[in-house]
Amino acid sequence: MRATGTFTVKAFVPTELKPEPAVSTGLPVGVATMEKQFQGEIEGRSATLFTAAYDQETGVGTYVAMESFEGSLHGREGAFNFVHSATTSGSDRTAEFFTLVPSSGTGELAGISGAGGLAVDADGTHRVWFEYELG
Repeated sequence: MRATGTFTVKAFVPTELKPEPAVSTGLPVGVATMEKQFQGEIEGRSATLFTAAYDQETGVGTYVAMESFEGSLHGREGAFNFVHSATTSGSDRTAEFFTLVPSSGTGELAGISGAGGLAVDADGTHRVWFEYELG
């Protein structure tokens, strides 16, 4: 099944957590927490741990995010984890990875598995989709 939706970032909070021991690289590594709100066939919210080596000025870098989603897909209620990452050169997304974490589903989403993706429209709309199975 395929569920699609949009999301907005309700909170992005950088943390003081840094890799130890410290290693100096061309891009600093940072960790933040995020809260997102989803609308569409995907309804609900997520809490995210977000790690990135990223240059804010040029938009160059790579991120890895682990999200805990709570809500519904096509009206089925529950929760699950998903992970995604991508690299950007400032104007594109490459090396994308997106998967639902096995055995993480609860409620009517127990047994969920699959993959998905993210896209950002030119107007800034954030789109997400899950290609999933329940079993």
